[in-house]
Formats: sequence, structure tokens, C-alpha cells
Amino acid sequence: MSTERIAMIRERLNRAFAPDALEIIDESAKHAGHASAGGAGHFVVEIVSAAFADKNSIQRHRMIFAALDDIMHSEIHALSIKASTPGETGT
Repeated sequence: MSTERIAMIRERLNRAFAPDALEIIDESAKHAGHASAGGAGHFVVEIVSAAFADKNSIQRHRMIFAALDDIMHSEIHALSIKASTPGETGT
């Protein structure tokens, strides 16, 4: 299921942001037995996209949550985000 979840996240973020770089890490195993997760996963997203230009951190996070809205509570329980522009990373 984890591979499917990563594919869902990747597809939505690619469509919304056409990122220069995108890494999705599944950390669900670190949270095994976390009852409130209800079977949904814990993920780390590191994304680099020009779409984040002139946006602060909160705006960037809101953009990502909006792109993942339909799977946020069914497939994703926790999401850690590092969102940058190409100029901020040197890519």
C-alpha cells in the first residue's frame, strides 16, 4: 500500500507544481501502532518548484495540502514538508 500512496502523492504534486525535484519518504514504519493514524501513512515531502516563488512557508504548505486534499485524511495521516524554489536550492 505504501508504494501506491507514494505514487498518489507523486502524481498530484507533479500535476500541481511541475517540480524540478521531488522526494517522498515513507516514515510510516516509525509510527507503527499509532492508533489515531487509522491506517493512513506518515510521509516527508521535499519539493523544489518555481510555483513557490514569492510565497512564504505557510502559503507553500497550504498549496501542497490543497493539491493533496482528497487523500489527506484517508491515505496521509502526517506530512512533513520542505518546499523550496530552484533559486533557494541552487537547482
